[in-house]
Amino acid sequence: MERIIFHIDVNNAFLSWTAVYLLKQGYKEDIRKIPSVIGGDEKERRGIVLAKSPVAKKYGIVTAEPIYQAKKKCPNLQIFEANREFYIEMSHLFKNYLKNYSPNIEEFSIDECFIDMTGTNYLYKDYVKLAHKIKDEIKEKFGFTVNVGIGNNKLCAKMASDFEKPDKVHTLYKDEIVTKLWPLDVSELFMVGKKTTQELYNMNIHTIEELAHTPLGKLEKKFKKQAEYLRKASWGIDDSEVNEENYHKNNSISTTETLKYDTVDTDKLKEYLLRQTERVTRELREKGKYANTVSVIFKDNQFISYSAQEKLSNSTDDTREIYKKVVEIFDKNFKGISLRLIGVRLSELTEHKNKQISIFEIEEEKEDNSEIQKTIDDLNKKFGNDLIIPASLKIIGKNSLEK
Repeated sequence: MERIIFHIDVNNAFLSWTAVYLLKQGYKEDIRKIPSVIGGDEKERRGIVLAKSPVAKKYGIVTAEPIYQAKKKCPNLQIFEANREFYIEMSHLFKNYLKNYSPNIEEFSIDECFIDMTGTNYLYKDYVKLAHKIKDEIKEKFGFTVNVGIGNNKLCAKMASDFEKPDKVHTLYKDEIVTKLWPLDVSELFMVGKKTTQELYNMNIHTIEELAHTPLGKLEKKFKKQAEYLRKASWGIDDSEVNEENYHKNNSISTTETLKYDTVDTDKLKEYLLRQTERVTRELREKGKYANTVSVIFKDNQFISYSAQEKLSNSTDDTREIYKKVVEIFDKNFKGISLRLIGVRLSELTEHKNKQISIFEIEEEKEDNSEIQKTIDDLNKKFGNDLIIPASLKIIGKNSLEK
């Protein structure tokens, strides 16, 4: 059965949702039609442009630049604070609406998601018409626009939704790779940032077609683990499933952290992951629960978010076991692109600790470290988060680099 995946992306979400909120409050202007930006606190690192109106874009204002710099470009620029609570409300509204068409939804970020429509052809004869219907109904019901991309996998659906904005529907089926994907510049390939783009340019690879026909061995010399992804993506290959677990977050514990500086330093990134793992496992133990699934959350310096997850062999609340899995996921999925944010999520929580022992497994006697872990939890809770982290945990991250 041929897979059919929709990727639905809110156009200029933060600014559009703020506009909807202000109009509901009686604000006279639609801020999407004036020079405006959504900005964070200038006193902190969040003092940057989070979103810009089309009018502000004409002044050369770009996302992620400092607000003071944006003001120099446009003295009459209007700045509005982010409204996180309302953004979450709007995100839930439109994603719950999408469940009318398929229950299999994966939340990719607050303003975009994937919908697996595979096997619904008996309900919907024309997926392009359906996409237009969804797009138009969202605009009418909620007051903002979306793009809908349709493909035979998540990568192609995501790429299609970015072809032309706003308020558009595009397709990128497997038989359209040559005509629609290959002519694009490599910079437009999903998950390819500025650094990777420049390195590809230096190799005289400028289009996705040229990348697709570059020998894998040549790419591996330069990009190592990232090479396989680049080659597959250039051919529109993506076997990942639409994962409903990412939509159902109530049964989960997570923490993310915006880094002080964007970095590709794996040692530094694993330090962040270690401390985050300590936090979420401590909360897990406080709730008397055990985790079955571990996820690592990434956001690169192009503000592109992605995540990867794996099941644990047994449900656990043990920091050491969970951090081992965190490091394993990180090593498999870090693309070598400079990160701005990283995080850890534990999900499929249960109140029962289930251990499944294989008939081939030889059980080793292990010291019960639950009392030690409880003491560490108590000390960290009393004197501050992450004050004490066992040296054995730090070794896990370092050993992974030696493999």
